[in-house]
Amino acid sequence: MYQDMDFDGQFCTLSCIEDVEDKGTLKVFQTEPIVLNLSPVEVLDIDSSIAEQSSDNSSRHSSGPQDTILLSSSGTSYRSELWPAKFQVPTFSYDVDVSLEAGNQAYQKDGTLLSNPRLRSSVLEKLAEEIFRYTAYPTGVQVLTVLEALLEKYPCLKEPGSFNGMYGWQQRIRYKMGNYRAKLRCRKFACPELEVNSRKSQASNERGPKGIKRPKKAEVNYLPPLPFGETGDTLERERIDLLNEIKKKNNDKIIGEKIERSFSYRRLEVVQHCPAVHDFMERWPAMFSELQIKEEFRRITTIHLERTFLTKLAFTPQNCRRYLGQKAELQAQK
Repeated sequence: MYQDMDFDGQFCTLSCIEDVEDKGTLKVFQTEPIVLNLSPVEVLDIDSSIAEQSSDNSSRHSSGPQDTILLSSSGTSYRSELWPAKFQVPTFSYDVDVSLEAGNQAYQKDGTLLSNPRLRSSVLEKLAEEIFRYTAYPTGVQVLTVLEALLEKYPCLKEPGSFNGMYGWQQRIRYKMGNYRAKLRCRKFACPELEVNSRKSQASNERGPKGIKRPKKAEVNYLPPLPFGETGDTLERERIDLLNEIKKKNNDKIIGEKIERSFSYRRLEVVQHCPAVHDFMERWPAMFSELQIKEEFRRITTIHLERTFLTKLAFTPQNCRRYLGQKAELQAQK
């Protein structure tokens, strides 16, 4: 490592001897060799393996401070999948499936479209359940992908008089999703994602229609329910215990478990109260480390941040040397 005066005399990894100034200061560190194995990965492979990555993240730890701890989310009610690149039409009940197959045969024979209100209601109910697996508030583009997959598999369901055969279906799915969310709220399921946008909640927070809180971009677990058997009071005590645990050395495993357990409570605080950054840092100081930031990103989006970033990054030989040098420098400093 050499002393780089462009960075206020900080020591940087030496990659070229020409970077060393006359009578410059050098430091030599003996570190273990780092082996970086790169293999081509398709973009679709990343998306399809996200669920496997989440399920394969078992509680692995060691006493070393540089080890990575990946905690399993098994037993929680988090969503584990992104919105699929191609929506898969769910399997309908036997009688609905038979009627749809008969309708497809009639459509292929003479172009007859299937018009059955009861059948349509059953199809919408099943689609709403499948959509809710990914999001409670589907966007217009997501609704279109659902209808494209549905009409591709069952062209007999096209709407007569519509230029693309799906305009009426778009409106029905929107209304059906609203009814499905209302049904879940009436059953008093623990679903903060819906409760935060209820009329009672809006009245208490004095928010209008523009104040609806819903996921943006890649947020899969926007506002998950609390773990089974936990309440706000028990998770608040968990947060207080966490403040004491971070003062201990080599305590990454326990810290990771407590952060994982309090994820839904933390999301509720962020979404409902929108705390300032310094306030959030005072309440959750353990969150502001490289490991926990990556793990929180994975919990919210189900995406492995560093792995996805490195896959997207063009690994030129220069970038590889720079990455390995920075990695060795961090290990030497620790």
